[in-house]
Amino acid sequence: MAAGAFGSHALKERLSDRALDIFEVGARYQMYHALALLLVAILLNQSKSPSPSLIASGWLFIIGIFIFSGSLYALSLSDIKILGAITPIGGVAFIAGWGALAIAAFNYQ
Repeated sequence: MAAGAFGSHALKERLSDRALDIFEVGARYQMYHALALLLVAILLNQSKSPSPSLIASGWLFIIGIFIFSGSLYALSLSDIKILGAITPIGGVAFIAGWGALAIAAFNYQ
């Protein structure tokens, strides 16, 4: 939420509309996956012996936030186009995180 507020207020005058949109996508996905991490933390706290897939999902969400959102923040602030090539790696981490969370839910006892 703070990243989105920072982007829409402090950076509004400094960034182009396109760069601001890129920044806001990074902030939105960071927020979605921060909520997913909260869910993982709750499930880990409830479990006597957490499954490896549940632990993996948390790490994959963290990695996805750093790579996906981080590369979008850096791209919007620096306009270094090659950073856009890194973003899909973070997206793959997000997808793998959701997959690992689904496996953990399927195997939950």
